[in-house]
Parts: sequence; structure tokens; C-alpha cells
Amino acid sequence: MKLNVHLRYSTYVLKLVTIALFIVITLIVTLSFANNGVAVSEVICNKSTSNVIANQAKQIVDELRLELAGVENQIRNHPYLTALENGQVSLENLKAFAGEEYNIVKSDIKSDSLLVQRFGGTRNGKFFRDILSGEVQSLNLLLDFAKAFNLNEDDLKKYEPLPGAQAYPAYVVSLALYGSEAEVGAAFLFNFPIFGENLGRMSAALQKQYHLTPKDTAFFDFFASPIPNFECNSLSVIEAGLKHGAEPLLIKRAARLLQAYEKLFWDTVASE
Repeated sequence: MKLNVHLRYSTYVLKLVTIALFIVITLIVTLSFANNGVAVSEVICNKSTSNVIANQAKQIVDELRLELAGVENQIRNHPYLTALENGQVSLENLKAFAGEEYNIVKSDIKSDSLLVQRFGGTRNGKFFRDILSGEVQSLNLLLDFAKAFNLNEDDLKKYEPLPGAQAYPAYVVSLALYGSEAEVGAAFLFNFPIFGENLGRMSAALQKQYHLTPKDTAFFDFFASPIPNFECNSLSVIEAGLKHGAEPLLIKRAARLLQAYEKLFWDTVASE
């Protein structure tokens, strides 16, 4: 009788341990998927949720995430990337890509400098200074990419860019001149990660299909690397803009337009 009770108790304990292990393994797998972008996890920033303006900024970002999902999927799954991964993009096209990016980077450096002049002295000034610093660093890396195709900076200066590819930096100029910090913060928050994703795929494809070296593709890897605390810092910039009277409609419009111009860039380089 005692033996039977002991066996039943042992079986009960074993079941509890099994259930507990299953729960732990499920949590580990879920977190692993989230960290690899398979599942979406909410970014938690060190802010009080009782702050009305902070909540408004978060709501705008949440709404934009839903509204921009369609165009982001189009950018993320653009045929140009598939063609590159299959080795179907010509060397002349890649040279043109370098020329387009050269004009974009040169323009963005000027725009970012203007943003630093406007907002560099604010509480969120480091956000704008870091973006400018990164853009400046990327220029030399782009020149390394161009060298892989026997192009120097003089060659890139002579390249005639296409309007569709340059609509993006033209709009960034407009934001730098007239946009609120919130408009800029929201536009960059959604644009930078998707651009980085695409450049990460390009780096891998260029090394595999076109036999470029990591040094040749460092420009792509630079932008593919996530910016630490970028979403939280962007939310802080959006919040500051709202406090200064930025209009939610214009904040969302800036993000929508910049993402549309991003797609236009990929459409254009694919047609070259």
C-alpha cells in the first residue's frame, strides 16, 4: 500500500516537472524567435507610461507601424534583391548603384548637418549628431565599394543620377529645412531599419555572387548594423516635437512619404 502511494506521488511529481520544463522551453523558443525577428516584441523604453505626451508619441508609432506594413513588405521583398541574390544584376547596374548612393550620401550629409544646427543643442541633440557622424563615416566605405568596380570619386561625381532614386534625399532636405524634430524622428525611425535590412541582404549577395570582399561591402554592413536604442531615442525625439507643437498628421505624413520615396529608390535602381 505504501509502495503504491509512493509510486503515485512520484508519478505526480514527474508530471509537474515535465510541465514546468515544457513551459520553460516554450518561453526560450519564443524569446529566440523574437530576437531573430520572427515574432514581434514590444520595445520597452525607460519612460513613465503616465506621461500623456509619451503615450501620444507611442500611439503615433504604433499606428504608423500598421499603416506602413504594406509598403515595408514591398521594400523588403523587392525583386531587385532577389535578382541580385541570383547573380542577375549587371556590373553596370552596380556601378550605377554606387553613383546613386554617392549622391544620396553627399546630400544627406548636408541635410544632417542642418538638422544638427537646428536640434543639436536640444535634449535629444546626440540623436542628430550621431546620425550625421554615421553618414560621414559611410562615405569612405562607399568609396571602397566603388573601387571594387574600378571607380574613383571623380567617376562618382561625373555620374548623372536618376530623379526617381534622388527623390528620397530631396525629401530629406525638405524635412531638414522645414520639418519638426518629431517629423524627422518618425521618418527615420521607420526608414533606417528597412534600408538596413536590404543592405544586409545586398552585402551577402555581393560576396556570394559577385565575389566581393567584406572590405568591399563594408558600406552595406555599416547600415545593416542596428543602431543601439534607436526606437527609444526616436520616440524621445517625437515626444519632444509634440511638446513643441508638432502636428500628429504631419508626423505620420513624413514617415509615409519617406518610406514611399524609399520604395521609389529601389524601383528606380531596378530599372537601370
